[in-house]
Amino acid sequence: MTAATAAPMRDAPPSAAQRVLAPVVLGVVVIGVWQLLAGSGLVEAYLLPSPAAIGEQIVEFAPTMLSAAGITGLNALLGLVLGSLLGVLAALAASSARPVDGMLAPVVAALAVIPIVALAPVLNTMFGADSQVGRQLIAGLAAFVPVFITTARGLRQTQPVHRDLMRTYAASRWQIMRTITLRTAAPYTFTGIRLASSLAVISALVAEYFGGPRGGLGGLISTSAASSAYPRAWAYVVAAIVLGLAFYLVTLALETAVSRRR
Repeated sequence: MTAATAAPMRDAPPSAAQRVLAPVVLGVVVIGVWQLLAGSGLVEAYLLPSPAAIGEQIVEFAPTMLSAAGITGLNALLGLVLGSLLGVLAALAASSARPVDGMLAPVVAALAVIPIVALAPVLNTMFGADSQVGRQLIAGLAAFVPVFITTARGLRQTQPVHRDLMRTYAASRWQIMRTITLRTAAPYTFTGIRLASSLAVISALVAEYFGGPRGGLGGLISTSAASSAYPRAWAYVVAAIVLGLAFYLVTLALETAVSRRR
């Protein structure tokens, strides 16, 4: 075998089975080491519960976890949809008028650095202890920033020659926007939504630590840790991880489906 034929083999991308197997093997190794470390007595159980103890809590409190994941997931979903819509609309406005872009840039920069731990108590108090609106708004703010940034970048990728060609065909401004600008920006928008999906879940979870109804995963993690039920708290953390992965995978599937239709 010559060097010329060996190089493409070395550079060949991993297969689908390899991409799935690698993280699975890594996860099994991490859980095995975790179990050995937790059972060795070197680490106190309240600091690091064993995977076996966490698994028992997952089985015992599965119905509660499903109900809590539904509450947190709904807050994250509403925030993701609201933030994504506002992000796309704001990016369209910024790309169509330079003064609007200049006004929105510092606002988006300010929103990007707002700490959730400072904003959550304010919004929860503003909308009342029985309302989920504050958490949904926090998730929406978290989703708005990446969607706006990626969409604004995508809208600027349209080549001027393409717009000029459409004008020679007497295309209206809306037709140019629909057939060229939006289609060019779509992959960037879906990348932003994919990034925002995880941020929306994280923001909804963090917001549940600071007042409001106690039925979500974030509130149950806080309550379990405060009552020294550490395996149960870790079990709720696992449920939160699964929820975040579910959001990410769904948005990734939507992005893939749209990319194939383009």
